[in-house]
Amino acid sequence: MKAIFKSDRGKVRQHNEDNGGIFRSSKGVRLAIVADGMGGHRAGDVASAMTIQELQSRWAESGPMETPEDAEIWLRDNIVHVNKLLFEHSANNSECNGMGTTIVAAICTDRFATVANIGDSRCYIYNESGFKQITEDHSLVNELVRSGQISKEDAEHHPRKNVLLRALGTETNVVMDTVTIGFEEGDILLLCSDGLSNKVSQPEMLDVITRDTNLEQKADRLIELANDHGGEDNITLVLVEFFNESEGG
Repeated sequence: MKAIFKSDRGKVRQHNEDNGGIFRSSKGVRLAIVADGMGGHRAGDVASAMTIQELQSRWAESGPMETPEDAEIWLRDNIVHVNKLLFEHSANNSECNGMGTTIVAAICTDRFATVANIGDSRCYIYNESGFKQITEDHSLVNELVRSGQISKEDAEHHPRKNVLLRALGTETNVVMDTVTIGFEEGDILLLCSDGLSNKVSQPEMLDVITRDTNLEQKADRLIELANDHGGEDNITLVLVEFFNESEGG
């Protein structure tokens, strides 16, 4: 397994409120995370940084992830814990009032990946079936698409595209989605903030991911495309590629 994390401020924003990383537990299992912070007075970067720091610390002490159930329980318990931390920090620090963050996190073993998400940061999988999004955006616009009120094409340019229905840290209780997918040799997982998915189409992503380049070059090219298309938002991504551990990595 190989993995790479990249984050870019973009061409417009003064600060990068995204955060993320790839972390290995004491058992050698990887946790990949992308968090897109939000809130005034730079509180967004506080929310995303606190999220990453806390999950990284707790992941270092985690046990073996032998089944998808193990992974799902860890994600649910620890993301709920972080939600409480963020909500309390926001309530006790006026400059952070209303802060929150999206999160998409994947526990990656050599047999499966279990993904949890809240908000509109996404996870995609490239495998023998093609390239597809495996998370659902928790956004107003996606709900309008799902209920048939607007088309996917309308959603691309909707004026309320940035309105989230769920985020981490903004409510006392949080609801997340989880999904587990099996892994085969050569499969690639992409986690990203909306600074990438709003600017780079799925066909463009697929073109980059299937090129004969290494993971770092793929990541750099995806960020370059988002900036070429305007770069109005911070751009953050993780790429995870699966292959036989006996061959290296």
